[in-house]
Amino acid sequence: MRSLTASLLLLPLLWGAVGCASADHAVSAAEPAPARFDRRLSLYGYPFPVQVHAARSQGYDLELAYMDVKPEGEARGTVLLLHGKNFSGAYWERTARDLLAAGYRVVMPDQIGFGKSSKPAPYQYSLAQMVDQTVGLLDALGVKTATVVGHSMGGMVATRFVLDHPERADALVLVSPIGLEDWSRVVPYASVDALTEAALKKTSEGVRAYMRESYFDGRWEEAWDAIAAIQMGWADGPDQAWLARVDALTADMIFTQPVVNDFPRVSVPTLLVIGVRDRTALGKGRVSPEVRATLGRYDLLGKAARDAIPGATLVELEGIGHLPQVEAYDRYWEALATFLGRGAAPATP
Repeated sequence: MRSLTASLLLLPLLWGAVGCASADHAVSAAEPAPARFDRRLSLYGYPFPVQVHAARSQGYDLELAYMDVKPEGEARGTVLLLHGKNFSGAYWERTARDLLAAGYRVVMPDQIGFGKSSKPAPYQYSLAQMVDQTVGLLDALGVKTATVVGHSMGGMVATRFVLDHPERADALVLVSPIGLEDWSRVVPYASVDALTEAALKKTSEGVRAYMRESYFDGRWEEAWDAIAAIQMGWADGPDQAWLARVDALTADMIFTQPVVNDFPRVSVPTLLVIGVRDRTALGKGRVSPEVRATLGRYDLLGKAARDAIPGATLVELEGIGHLPQVEAYDRYWEALATFLGRGAAPATP
């Protein structure tokens, strides 16, 4: 493996050479996924047509990839689905299809730095900037307000969305979000260079092992390989060095830009859907076993978040990890659909 210094020197050349892969080149989601992916996932199929929104930021001409699906007839409203750090908009397929059937328009962006969107490096990634780029997309689509649903890192983006643009949000749904604790209070800071070096060592099997431990608390089923496919394909792919730098920059963003302290300022109806077995936390490997055991305690964090967000409803899914929409879809969908209808949510006391 090339050294970090040599890899970073090649980044501008790699960006210019690869450019912006067209979504027209994506294979069908029904076809076998290749084992290796380039940074724009040009050979990874999405469940709905992918479009591109142009954005200018920090001297870059960027492409924000997104899916926008509409029901027949007039929509009941728009639901904005925001993905997590190790995912893309594609994993929202089942949720999107059920929302469509229920009469909702569904918008699923890949944030800059993720999925099929541009991944500039060097670049200063921030939650607020992702929100502004998402609002720009909604403006271009003519969407005035939306119910904002965020999973994992997407929960942090969704929270920042409703804090910065409450007039654009009908409601907030946080699905096993990260950011329910401020890791910087107990976890030592790791530099972007150190995070890049660590990301360069990722392997496809290492990706699966991480997800098994953090997302599913030691469990794994063969069907869940589909959830890990993008990260596994990138770990063994041709753009590993570039993606390692982007991974480090976005990890630094998550660590240094907590949202938990702003929960009391959330002013829209909020639903928390928490997998109680989830143990996801940034920097767990940089602390002692005793401290590590206190991090990612979603059995406690969900209740604390509910109490901090005015009027929030908490639905706890016992025995479920970081991906309720994969591991316990029916229970997750019941909570989401009930909340969207503003009925009596099956809240956790």
